[in-house]
Amino acid sequence: MPNIIQTYVRWIDRISDYVGLIAMYLIFLMVGILLLDAITRNVIDIPLHWCIEAAQFTLAAYYFMGGPKTMKDGDHVRMDLLYDRLSSRGKHKMDIVTLACLMFYLVVLFIGSISSLNYAIATGETRFSMWNPSMIPIKSLMVGCIGLMIAQTLSEFFKHIAALRGESLT
Repeated sequence: MPNIIQTYVRWIDRISDYVGLIAMYLIFLMVGILLLDAITRNVIDIPLHWCIEAAQFTLAAYYFMGGPKTMKDGDHVRMDLLYDRLSSRGKHKMDIVTLACLMFYLVVLFIGSISSLNYAIATGETRFSMWNPSMIPIKSLMVGCIGLMIAQTLSEFFKHIAALRGESLT
């Protein structure tokens, strides 16, 4: 494979690793927020109205940020009914087909997320609740992470093409 593709794969994989590492620590933040909510509501009897929504936003960020790393590491769910019976070359070919389908889905999702972010910016969209947080930060993160997921999908595509050619990009 050309050097530019090798460099691309190396950089995208590294970025996905770093973003995934940050996502891993978001679970601890979410647990802390929920613990704070439980203590203030049940022990001190002072409910904090922002805790549940902050935990929901943290979980959404975890979900968005963990996707590229999960794909890079091959830790996603796969239907192994037919896949396990394929040869190594057959698995790479099957993965290329599924990555093409995934790419279509992600591009549609990316276009929709950009539209949603533009709407949030144009209208100053906030969540309808007592806390009333802005939706712009989580929607910005959504756009960035879906973009990274597209980049990681392309990286995985290059890896499978290289494997079919008898090369390695990792």
